[in-house]
Amino acid sequence: MKVQISIRGRTYTVRSDQDEDLPSIAAYVDAKMADIAGRGAADDYTIAMLAALNIASEFERFRRQIDAELASIEREISAAVLLVGSEP
Repeated sequence: MKVQISIRGRTYTVRSDQDEDLPSIAAYVDAKMADIAGRGAADDYTIAMLAALNIASEFERFRRQIDAELASIEREISAAVLLVGSEP
């Protein structure tokens, strides 16, 4: 499905199977770019590159947090399985 989004005043038509998420994602990217532009970045390429790096950094922190939480849950499940398996 085609969805129209707007980033930095430009309208783009994007095809996606997950069209319900695109407007909010585009708004997030637009806000990141506006924040970076407000800090004095000059050209659109630099603004886009810095926004991409910031978003990738946020994603990586989130991925590490999820991995740590999943590892903790797996340890708890293993401990619970040992406790259940050791009962008479």
